[in-house]
Amino acid sequence: MYGLSWRRLCSIFCCPPRLNRIIAKLAFHPPEPTYTLREIEAPAAQDLAQDKQVDPTVSLPPVCNLQLSEGANWPHSQQKLDAVEMFRCTTKRGNSLACMYVRCVPGSRYTLLYSHDCAVDLGKICSRYLALGSKIKCNIFSYDYSGYGVSSGKQSEKNAYADIEAAWHALRTRYGVPAENIILYGESIGTAPTVDLATRYQCAAVILHAPLMSGVRMVYPNVRRTYCWDAFTNIDKISKVTCPVLIFHGTEDKVVDFCHGLTLYERCPNAVKPLWVEGGRHTDLYKHKQYLVRLQKFISQELPNI
Repeated sequence: MYGLSWRRLCSIFCCPPRLNRIIAKLAFHPPEPTYTLREIEAPAAQDLAQDKQVDPTVSLPPVCNLQLSEGANWPHSQQKLDAVEMFRCTTKRGNSLACMYVRCVPGSRYTLLYSHDCAVDLGKICSRYLALGSKIKCNIFSYDYSGYGVSSGKQSEKNAYADIEAAWHALRTRYGVPAENIILYGESIGTAPTVDLATRYQCAAVILHAPLMSGVRMVYPNVRRTYCWDAFTNIDKISKVTCPVLIFHGTEDKVVDFCHGLTLYERCPNAVKPLWVEGGRHTDLYKHKQYLVRLQKFISQELPNI
Protein backbone atom coordinates (compact mmCIF):
# COMPACT_ATOMS: atom_id res chain seq x y z
CA MET A 1 0.00 0.00 0.00
CA TYR A 2 3.00 2.28 0.37
CA GLY A 3 3.93 4.71 -2.42
CA LEU A 4 0.42 5.37 -3.73
CA SER A 5 -0.29 8.88 -5.01
CA TRP A 6 -3.27 10.87 -3.79
CA ARG A 7 -4.88 10.47 -7.21
CA ARG A 8 -4.44 6.71 -7.05
CA LEU A 9 -5.70 6.65 -3.46
CA CYS A 10 -8.80 8.60 -4.42
CA SER A 11 -9.46 6.26 -7.33
CA ILE A 12 -9.29 3.36 -4.88
CA PHE A 13 -11.55 4.74 -2.16
CA CYS A 14 -13.95 6.97 -4.14
CA CYS A 15 -15.50 4.48 -6.55
CA PRO A 16 -18.55 2.94 -4.86
CA PRO A 17 -18.97 0.13 -7.44
CA ARG A 18 -15.41 -1.07 -6.77
CA LEU A 19 -14.88 0.02 -3.18
CA ASN A 20 -15.40 -3.26 -1.33
CA ARG A 21 -13.44 -5.26 -3.88
CA ILE A 22 -10.42 -2.95 -3.83
CA ILE A 23 -10.37 -2.49 -0.05
CA ALA A 24 -10.48 -6.26 0.30
CA LYS A 25 -7.59 -6.63 -2.12
CA LEU A 26 -5.49 -4.18 -0.10
CA ALA A 27 -6.42 -5.35 3.38
CA PHE A 28 -6.98 -9.11 3.11
CA HIS A 29 -4.60 -11.76 1.80
CA PRO A 30 -6.24 -15.13 2.45
CA PRO A 31 -4.02 -18.17 1.94
CA GLU A 32 -5.19 -21.29 0.19
CA PRO A 33 -7.43 -23.09 2.72
CA THR A 34 -5.34 -25.29 5.02
CA TYR A 35 -8.19 -27.35 6.43
CA THR A 36 -11.56 -28.91 5.73
CA LEU A 37 -14.55 -29.57 7.97
CA ARG A 38 -16.77 -32.63 8.12
CA GLU A 39 -19.97 -32.40 10.10
CA ILE A 40 -20.52 -34.99 12.82
CA GLU A 41 -23.37 -35.57 15.22
CA ALA A 42 -24.18 -32.52 17.33
CA PRO A 43 -23.75 -33.12 21.08
CA ALA A 44 -26.09 -31.67 23.64
CA ALA A 45 -25.58 -28.10 24.75
CA GLN A 46 -24.71 -29.34 28.25
CA ASP A 47 -21.81 -31.40 26.88
CA LEU A 48 -20.40 -28.48 24.94
CA ALA A 49 -20.71 -26.06 27.81
CA GLN A 50 -19.24 -28.39 30.44
CA ASP A 51 -19.13 -26.18 33.53
CA LYS A 52 -20.75 -23.18 31.77
CA GLN A 53 -24.40 -22.20 32.07
CA VAL A 54 -26.04 -22.80 28.69
CA ASP A 55 -29.72 -23.12 27.97
CA PRO A 56 -30.14 -26.81 27.00
CA THR A 57 -33.07 -25.90 24.74
CA VAL A 58 -30.84 -23.80 22.46
CA SER A 59 -30.49 -25.31 18.99
CA LEU A 60 -26.80 -25.56 18.19
CA PRO A 61 -25.12 -26.13 14.82
CA PRO A 62 -23.42 -29.53 14.55
CA VAL A 63 -19.80 -29.84 15.56
CA CYS A 64 -17.31 -30.60 12.80
CA ASN A 65 -14.27 -32.78 12.46
CA LEU A 66 -11.18 -30.70 11.64
CA GLN A 67 -8.91 -32.12 8.95
CA LEU A 68 -5.67 -30.22 8.38
CA SER A 69 -3.62 -30.08 5.20
CA GLU A 70 0.18 -30.03 5.05
CA GLY A 71 0.13 -26.23 4.96
CA ALA A 72 -1.38 -26.11 8.45
CA ASN A 73 1.89 -27.07 10.20
CA TRP A 74 0.41 -28.92 13.20
CA PRO A 75 3.31 -30.09 15.44
CA HIS A 76 1.12 -31.62 18.17
CA SER A 77 -0.54 -34.98 18.61
CA GLN A 78 -3.80 -36.12 17.07
CA GLN A 79 -5.25 -36.25 20.57
CA LYS A 80 -4.72 -32.52 21.00
CA LEU A 81 -6.18 -31.88 17.56
CA ASP A 82 -9.30 -33.83 18.52
CA ALA A 83 -9.74 -31.42 21.44
CA VAL A 84 -10.12 -28.50 19.03
CA GLU A 85 -13.84 -27.93 18.53
CA MET A 86 -15.12 -26.66 15.18
CA PHE A 87 -18.54 -25.61 13.99
CA ARG A 88 -20.19 -23.10 11.68
CA CYS A 89 -22.37 -20.11 12.44
CA THR A 90 -24.17 -17.66 10.17
CA THR A 91 -23.58 -13.91 10.07
CA LYS A 92 -26.28 -11.29 9.70
CA ARG A 93 -25.01 -10.79 6.15
CA GLY A 94 -25.76 -14.43 5.36
CA ASN A 95 -22.24 -15.87 5.30
CA SER A 96 -21.35 -19.22 6.83
CA LEU A 97 -18.49 -18.74 9.27
CA ALA A 98 -15.99 -21.36 10.42
CA CYS A 99 -15.47 -21.12 14.19
CA MET A 100 -12.84 -22.75 16.39
CA TYR A 101 -12.79 -23.29 20.15
CA VAL A 102 -9.42 -24.30 21.62
CA ARG A 103 -10.00 -25.56 25.14
CA CYS A 104 -6.49 -24.93 26.46
CA VAL A 105 -7.35 -24.72 30.16
CA PRO A 106 -10.74 -26.20 31.15
CA GLY A 107 -12.38 -24.02 33.77
CA SER A 108 -10.33 -20.96 32.86
CA ARG A 109 -11.88 -17.65 33.87
CA TYR A 110 -11.13 -15.85 30.62
CA THR A 111 -11.62 -16.72 26.97
CA LEU A 112 -9.89 -14.79 24.18
CA LEU A 113 -12.03 -13.97 21.16
CA TYR A 114 -9.14 -13.83 18.72
CA SER A 115 -9.36 -12.03 15.33
CA HIS A 116 -6.29 -13.16 13.41
CA ASP A 117 -4.19 -11.26 10.87
CA CYS A 118 -4.79 -11.09 7.14
CA ALA A 119 -2.40 -13.79 5.90
CA VAL A 120 -3.52 -16.88 7.84
CA ASP A 121 -6.58 -19.04 8.31
CA LEU A 122 -7.63 -21.17 11.27
CA GLY A 123 -5.64 -24.15 10.05
CA LYS A 124 -2.42 -22.15 9.93
CA ILE A 125 -2.82 -20.49 13.31
CA CYS A 126 -4.50 -23.11 15.50
CA SER A 127 -1.20 -24.55 16.76
CA ARG A 128 -0.20 -21.06 17.96
CA TYR A 129 -3.57 -20.73 19.71
CA LEU A 130 -2.92 -23.94 21.62
CA ALA A 131 0.55 -22.82 22.70
CA LEU A 132 -0.56 -19.30 23.64
CA GLY A 133 -3.66 -20.34 25.57
CA SER A 134 -1.72 -22.92 27.57
CA LYS A 135 0.85 -20.30 28.61
CA ILE A 136 -1.57 -17.54 29.56
CA LYS A 137 -4.14 -19.93 31.11
CA CYS A 138 -6.99 -18.93 28.80
CA ASN A 139 -9.18 -20.71 26.31
CA ILE A 140 -9.23 -19.28 22.80
CA PHE A 141 -12.17 -18.87 20.46
CA SER A 142 -11.53 -17.76 16.89
CA TYR A 143 -13.15 -17.62 13.49
CA ASP A 144 -12.22 -17.24 9.85
CA TYR A 145 -13.29 -14.05 8.10
CA SER A 146 -15.71 -14.33 5.20
CA GLY A 147 -13.76 -15.71 2.25
CA TYR A 148 -11.07 -17.30 4.47
CA GLY A 149 -10.63 -21.02 5.02
CA VAL A 150 -14.03 -22.65 4.59
CA SER A 151 -16.01 -19.51 5.50
CA SER A 152 -18.27 -18.42 2.66
CA GLY A 153 -18.62 -14.96 1.14
CA LYS A 154 -16.02 -12.36 0.24
CA GLN A 155 -13.57 -10.32 2.25
CA SER A 156 -14.82 -6.81 3.02
CA GLU A 157 -14.93 -4.31 5.85
CA LYS A 158 -18.67 -4.75 6.44
CA ASN A 159 -18.35 -8.52 6.39
CA ALA A 160 -15.48 -8.36 8.91
CA TYR A 161 -17.69 -6.46 11.36
CA ALA A 162 -20.56 -8.90 10.84
CA ASP A 163 -18.14 -11.83 11.21
CA ILE A 164 -16.88 -10.88 14.66
CA GLU A 165 -20.39 -10.08 15.87
CA ALA A 166 -21.55 -13.55 14.83
CA ALA A 167 -18.51 -15.06 16.55
CA TRP A 168 -19.27 -13.08 19.73
CA HIS A 169 -22.83 -14.38 19.87
CA ALA A 170 -21.72 -17.92 19.04
CA LEU A 171 -19.19 -17.89 21.89
CA ARG A 172 -21.72 -16.59 24.38
CA THR A 173 -24.57 -18.85 23.24
CA ARG A 174 -22.74 -22.09 22.57
CA TYR A 175 -20.33 -22.03 25.50
CA GLY A 176 -22.14 -19.77 27.92
CA VAL A 177 -19.15 -17.48 28.43
CA PRO A 178 -20.34 -14.24 30.08
CA ALA A 179 -19.31 -10.95 28.50
CA GLU A 180 -17.23 -9.98 31.52
CA ASN A 181 -15.03 -13.05 30.94
CA ILE A 182 -14.33 -12.39 27.26
CA ILE A 183 -11.14 -10.65 26.18
CA LEU A 184 -11.20 -9.34 22.62
CA TYR A 185 -7.83 -9.90 20.93
CA GLY A 186 -7.15 -8.40 17.50
CA GLU A 187 -3.98 -8.84 15.46
CA SER A 188 -3.14 -6.47 12.58
CA ILE A 189 -6.26 -6.20 10.37
CA GLY A 190 -8.06 -8.11 13.12
CA THR A 191 -7.82 -5.02 15.32
CA ALA A 192 -10.45 -3.32 13.14
CA PRO A 193 -13.35 -5.70 13.87
CA THR A 194 -12.07 -6.01 17.45
CA VAL A 195 -12.26 -2.27 18.12
CA ASP A 196 -15.58 -1.98 16.30
CA LEU A 197 -17.14 -4.72 18.42
CA ALA A 198 -15.71 -3.23 21.62
CA THR A 199 -17.58 0.03 20.94
CA ARG A 200 -20.87 -1.87 20.88
CA TYR A 201 -20.50 -4.60 23.52
CA GLN A 202 -19.03 -4.55 26.99
CA CYS A 203 -16.27 -7.11 27.62
CA ALA A 204 -13.45 -7.79 30.08
CA ALA A 205 -10.69 -6.16 28.05
CA VAL A 206 -9.28 -5.49 24.59
CA ILE A 207 -5.81 -6.46 23.37
CA LEU A 208 -4.51 -4.86 20.17
CA HIS A 209 -1.54 -6.53 18.49
CA ALA A 210 0.16 -4.34 15.86
CA PRO A 211 -2.98 -2.22 15.34
CA LEU A 212 -3.63 0.17 12.45
CA MET A 213 -5.11 3.66 12.71
CA SER A 214 -7.09 3.39 9.46
CA GLY A 215 -6.76 2.25 5.87
CA VAL A 216 -5.70 5.62 4.48
CA ARG A 217 -3.20 6.12 7.29
CA MET A 218 -1.51 2.88 6.30
CA VAL A 219 -0.26 4.90 3.31
CA TYR A 220 -0.19 8.38 4.85
CA PRO A 221 0.24 8.09 8.65
CA ASN A 222 0.28 11.87 9.13
CA VAL A 223 -3.20 12.49 7.71
CA ARG A 224 -5.03 14.64 10.27
CA ARG A 225 -8.64 13.91 9.40
CA THR A 226 -10.71 10.89 8.48
CA TYR A 227 -12.29 11.01 5.04
CA CYS A 228 -15.68 9.51 4.32
CA TRP A 229 -14.06 6.94 2.03
CA ASP A 230 -11.54 5.74 4.60
CA ALA A 231 -11.88 2.25 6.08
CA PHE A 232 -11.07 0.39 9.31
CA THR A 233 -11.07 3.65 11.26
CA ASN A 234 -9.73 2.50 14.62
CA ILE A 235 -8.42 5.99 15.27
CA ASP A 236 -11.96 7.37 15.51
CA LYS A 237 -13.43 4.45 17.45
CA ILE A 238 -10.77 3.80 20.08
CA SER A 239 -11.98 6.65 22.32
CA LYS A 240 -15.36 4.89 22.60
CA VAL A 241 -13.91 1.69 24.07
CA THR A 242 -14.69 1.71 27.80
CA CYS A 243 -12.86 -1.43 28.98
CA PRO A 244 -9.09 -1.73 29.66
CA VAL A 245 -7.00 -1.78 26.46
CA LEU A 246 -3.52 -3.29 26.14
CA ILE A 247 -1.51 -2.45 23.01
CA PHE A 248 1.50 -4.29 21.59
CA HIS A 249 3.60 -2.95 18.72
CA GLY A 250 7.08 -3.55 17.33
CA THR A 251 9.36 -0.58 16.74
CA GLU A 252 10.61 -2.11 13.46
CA ASP A 253 7.21 -2.98 12.01
CA LYS A 254 7.44 -2.41 8.24
CA VAL A 255 3.82 -3.33 7.51
CA VAL A 256 1.94 -1.24 10.09
CA ASP A 257 4.29 1.47 11.24
CA PHE A 258 4.97 1.80 14.97
CA CYS A 259 3.33 5.25 14.95
CA HIS A 260 -0.06 3.55 14.52
CA GLY A 261 0.16 1.76 17.85
CA LEU A 262 1.59 4.83 19.56
CA THR A 263 -1.16 7.14 18.28
CA LEU A 264 -3.93 4.72 19.27
CA TYR A 265 -2.42 4.43 22.75
CA GLU A 266 -2.40 8.21 23.11
CA ARG A 267 -6.04 8.44 22.01
CA CYS A 268 -7.32 5.57 24.14
CA PRO A 269 -8.75 6.82 27.46
CA ASN A 270 -8.61 3.38 29.09
CA ALA A 271 -5.23 2.16 27.86
CA VAL A 272 -3.02 0.32 30.33
CA LYS A 273 0.78 0.31 30.12
CA PRO A 274 1.60 -0.77 26.53
CA LEU A 275 4.47 -2.89 25.30
CA TRP A 276 6.70 -1.41 22.61
CA VAL A 277 8.92 -4.28 21.47
CA GLU A 278 12.34 -2.92 20.51
CA GLY A 279 13.28 -4.43 17.16
CA GLY A 280 9.93 -6.18 16.91
CA ARG A 281 8.53 -6.68 13.42
CA HIS A 282 4.99 -7.21 12.23
CA THR A 283 4.92 -11.00 12.36
CA ASP A 284 7.29 -11.86 15.20
CA LEU A 285 6.00 -10.10 18.32
CA TYR A 286 4.81 -13.33 19.92
CA LYS A 287 8.35 -14.73 19.67
CA HIS A 288 9.74 -12.04 22.02
CA LYS A 289 9.90 -13.03 25.68
CA GLN A 290 8.58 -9.68 26.91
CA TYR A 291 5.40 -10.15 24.88
CA LEU A 292 4.40 -13.24 26.82
CA VAL A 293 5.50 -11.75 30.15
CA ARG A 294 3.40 -8.61 29.60
CA LEU A 295 0.40 -10.62 28.46
CA GLN A 296 0.55 -12.97 31.44
CA LYS A 297 0.84 -10.07 33.89
CA PHE A 298 -2.09 -8.23 32.35
CA ILE A 299 -4.43 -11.23 32.40
CA SER A 300 -3.44 -12.85 35.70
CA GLN A 301 -2.57 -9.83 37.84
CA GLU A 302 -3.84 -6.53 36.45
CA LEU A 303 -7.17 -7.40 34.88
CA PRO A 304 -8.74 -9.11 37.92
CA ASN A 305 -7.98 -6.00 39.97
CA ILE A 306 -9.31 -3.39 37.53
